[in-house]
Amino acid sequence: MSPADRTHHPAKPAEPLGLWLVGARGAISTTLAVGLAALRQGLAEPVGITTASPALAGIDWPAWDAWHLGGHDVCAREVGTSAAELAQAGVVPTGLLEPVSEALQAFERAIRPGILEPSAASEPGDQGGFLQASRTLAALSPREQIAALQADWSAFEAERGLSRSVIVYVASTEALPTPQPAWQDLKAFEAALDGGERQPASMLYAYAALASGRPFVNFTPNVGANCPALHALAQREGVPHCGNDGKTGETLLKTALAPMFHARALRVLSWQGYNMLGNRDGDVLRQAGHREAKLANKDEALRSILQPEAPDAPGLHSHVAIDYVPSLGDWKTAWDFVHFEGFLGTKMSLQFTWAGCDSALAAPLVLDLARLADLAQRRGEAGSLEHTACFFKAPLSGGTHDFYRQYQALLAYLATVSEPGA
Repeated sequence: MSPADRTHHPAKPAEPLGLWLVGARGAISTTLAVGLAALRQGLAEPVGITTASPALAGIDWPAWDAWHLGGHDVCAREVGTSAAELAQAGVVPTGLLEPVSEALQAFERAIRPGILEPSAASEPGDQGGFLQASRTLAALSPREQIAALQADWSAFEAERGLSRSVIVYVASTEALPTPQPAWQDLKAFEAALDGGERQPASMLYAYAALASGRPFVNFTPNVGANCPALHALAQREGVPHCGNDGKTGETLLKTALAPMFHARALRVLSWQGYNMLGNRDGDVLRQAGHREAKLANKDEALRSILQPEAPDAPGLHSHVAIDYVPSLGDWKTAWDFVHFEGFLGTKMSLQFTWAGCDSALAAPLVLDLARLADLAQRRGEAGSLEHTACFFKAPLSGGTHDFYRQYQALLAYLATVSEPGA
């Protein structure tokens, strides 16, 4: 849908909204749950939430107290335990744990067993048979798994009196799968599901959401809805979706700095990046297939900005490495070295270090994306949301990776929403 078309679809008023998080007990979801409860109680400011900026105050966003949280996970550790661990690591203020405890307990009660992935097979403990329920779900056929996910969402909405929900995928990185021919065509994909052919968990969640009319946001590098078959499903069902791979740290810096070199006609010779991170995501990325999936999106953006005419042409040496450092916990450090050439062949360099908290950077963006996906649905939009590109390393709609141009596209879209009668 083009920006011009969107102005003909006024948004329905914002009502209570369900936000269903896949990976509900992870660091990002837990940080979001703590933050949302703190926002409701006036204990936190909306720092880091793009859609909460004064420039966008004229848009009818759901109020913070109108959000209802639920989720899927394969981890038996409770949200309260995750929050305590984040507080100990300095991610969540310790003083917030008591005021938000009731909200975290309500969120915990709304979490259901998800589709078990191989990387979770060694998860210790099994409180109340939670992991066993996930293993039981994994034994079902793809169609039965999809029906189970949709049943969980419908029950959640009925219990809370909700007319709609947004599904956000923030689970761990999957191993990079081999693309299947069935992914190219919706009829073929649905036939594969009917025939019992296994698909990545992220694709099953995406299919379940889109087929049931629920917007889907993929914040991970996993496939999700990123194939022609599921793009077609979104169009057929008239549902908006966006992704892939949230842009929160080193890649965000790259897409902000690289346009400067290109605009000044400086020749970047090498751009080396080295990433260190802890937490479960870092542990998962120690496995080669999972690391390959993550690195695929970190290099493409740089080349497309610095060599827009021929991203694959030789000339730029770019490399990204990721190491797991358990002691870092939810914090990650990226060191980058940029070697570039100026007038008369003079060689110079730029070095920078980014030390950030992954969950504190990501959680507000998840709230942004849920707001934007919900807004698009209320306006009757369908398909991938081009204006959300600034939030992702690998935007589904393609286009420029230049952060400033992406952000201007977001503002241009939201300007049409805030126009009288839009």
